[in-house]
Amino acid sequence: MKQKKKYNGLVVPTITPLTENYKLDHEAVEKIFDNIFNYGGVPFILGTTGEAPSLPDDVKIDFIKLAARLKQPNKLIYAGISSNCLAESIEMAKKCADEGIDVAVAHVPAYFTLTEYEIKKYFETLANSIPLPLIIYNIPATTDVSIQLNLLNDLSYHENIVGTKDSERNYDRLQQSIKLWANRADFSHFLGWGAQSAHALFTGGDGLVPSTGNLFPDIYYKMIVAADNNDEPSALRLQKHSNLVGDLYQGKRLLGESLAALKSLMESAGLCRSVLMPPLQKVSAENAAQLREGLQKIATRENLNLPIYQ
Repeated sequence: MKQKKKYNGLVVPTITPLTENYKLDHEAVEKIFDNIFNYGGVPFILGTTGEAPSLPDDVKIDFIKLAARLKQPNKLIYAGISSNCLAESIEMAKKCADEGIDVAVAHVPAYFTLTEYEIKKYFETLANSIPLPLIIYNIPATTDVSIQLNLLNDLSYHENIVGTKDSERNYDRLQQSIKLWANRADFSHFLGWGAQSAHALFTGGDGLVPSTGNLFPDIYYKMIVAADNNDEPSALRLQKHSNLVGDLYQGKRLLGESLAALKSLMESAGLCRSVLMPPLQKVSAENAAQLREGLQKIATRENLNLPIYQ
């Protein structure tokens, strides 16, 4: 039976809900967190799905404080601390720790092209300097860097580096990652590639970080339960649901456009407004209507319960 590690399960990369004047929408945060907690997940704030690189510090700090206040007993809160400036990432981690955030998540600085040695020294310095356990985030789509697995494995033995969140869409890399870390009690592998969620769980992955979990955390919670019970037919049926919803807002869209489409769907469910932080922009009214119609068709055909919040 697969061992349950300290860092595992459903970690939802939470959107940052905004008001029309680009401040944090506290009421929407509470709705989104309730939706996540009610289905066995925990939030990961200030990541890519959360538009973190576009957010001013006052919004980030407000989100950190509110997230910590909303944390439920025996639940963790993950927070992104990434910056092109090492000192800023360290300072953000310290603020997170002061407020009660549990885990820091960071990707490589995304401006200069770095050598493997520079990447290694960066994460070692960061891990040595912050008061929170660190998860290394691999996301070539935004950083243009794929952290090599041999380097990541070296870093995995640092006492304060506890896992990786990998959003690289590379099947061979996924297989090699799980082979490296499935039996490591001290290091967790989280997958941020929704289309391979069930496969990762059945082959030894520790957790999922799906953006679709903002709308349907139940899909992934049930998938994790199915994997724990070795119920492959149920997991594959849930994977189909994940793929259909993911394709609706991600297919043929740039990353920023997919975030706009996701927020539009969440607005239709009553979870938040569709406001994005510039430079990203809302979808058009016509596109929003198409998204709502598409989701309704999927829900009807697949017998999904649409989340509706007042």
